[in-house]
Amino acid sequence: MFQIPCLLLIFLGACSSTQPLPRVLTPDGAWCWFADPRAVHFAGNHDRTYAGWVNSRGDIVVGQFDHASAHITEVVVRKRLERDDHANPALWIAADGRITVVYTKHAGEAFYARTTEQPEDITVWRAERVFRPNAGKYGRNNYCYPNPYRLTAENDRVYMFWRGDHWKPTMSVSDDGGMTWSEGRIVLMRGGSTTHNRPYLKAESNGRDTIHLAFTDGHPRNEPQNSIYYARYRGGRFERADGSTITLLAALPFVPRSGDVVYDGKKTDVRAWIWDVAEDAKGHPVIVYARLPQEREHRYHYARWDGQRFVDHEICIAGPWFPATPSGRREREPHYSGGVVLDHEDPNVVYVSRHVDGVFEIERWQTHDLGKTWTSSPVTENSKHHNVRPFVVRNRGTSGPAVLWMCVDGEYTHYTKYRTSLRMAGGSK
Repeated sequence: MFQIPCLLLIFLGACSSTQPLPRVLTPDGAWCWFADPRAVHFAGNHDRTYAGWVNSRGDIVVGQFDHASAHITEVVVRKRLERDDHANPALWIAADGRITVVYTKHAGEAFYARTTEQPEDITVWRAERVFRPNAGKYGRNNYCYPNPYRLTAENDRVYMFWRGDHWKPTMSVSDDGGMTWSEGRIVLMRGGSTTHNRPYLKAESNGRDTIHLAFTDGHPRNEPQNSIYYARYRGGRFERADGSTITLLAALPFVPRSGDVVYDGKKTDVRAWIWDVAEDAKGHPVIVYARLPQEREHRYHYARWDGQRFVDHEICIAGPWFPATPSGRREREPHYSGGVVLDHEDPNVVYVSRHVDGVFEIERWQTHDLGKTWTSSPVTENSKHHNVRPFVVRNRGTSGPAVLWMCVDGEYTHYTKYRTSLRMAGGSK
């Protein structure tokens, strides 16, 4: 554990008069975009933002930024788990302020979790817990991308979604704060147990009674017409955006096209990949995703339920794939974009990582007409290094950071070969 005082941040060029928040959250941190929440704000006895990441040694790290003092504290909760940015942890915070971190290897053999000994304090953690809730019915029994969400309307029941049995989105529930978990159930399956199809899923909750899900047919590498779908969990059933029932929780799984078809890749013959889902002030879903007409031409899209249908508009051209391809090599992940995410406190706002003059920059884009027109402003500009994979802090406050992102000030040629920092910037402009 160590603290980064403001004097050190001044040395790093972080505490300037034009930027009241530290620009560097950690000099060594990375993440993928399928395990969430990666950062959460909580105000109790303290006003703090908590975040999790995996460093270049494969350590699982949790950090906290104190809004009053600007101190940053980092704690390694698991050493040398795996040097792979897909191993980044997810966080949830109990009503009393105790923080739980959940993590697993990329296609690992189990889930691991630790909870803080005291509320709002990451310096002391209880012993690591190990969970294997997959039913293991389909042979390939792995764990990846934890997404935990606590619902107050269900007596603080925690729902966990992950990539589990046979690479399918799987879920489990806990009624004791994550100490024990029910047997996992596959949520989405297409083509039966023998198919290699593996839907990718993003989740978000209002924290009360609803969990929103946005998902795909599979990986765009394998699905040339990869589409985007939506469903939500509420009150023991999965339903579409208009409230019609897809299936009961007890009757899982369901096929992706049983949900709302947000974007149909079969009609355009252009594959897509999911990036984020949120809820607006009316409880309606908002989704951002990338269309991939060419591997070097990614385009960000914004789809919002208007009460009757999903209204879909392009935000901007994103540019090519993000990883820096080694000279003479073929890119292994050409469908990785720089990244686009919603501000979950105000989904009229998105943050994008866009290719500008040869460098990926973070920009803030805003709409006032369901995505038809946009205005933008830079978060980073004239950068020497790529800035990618933005994430907006859940329940963000006005005094702390709003958006975090990866800065490639070392290297990033693959999700197992990286050295990046995590940066942050303040709230609305």
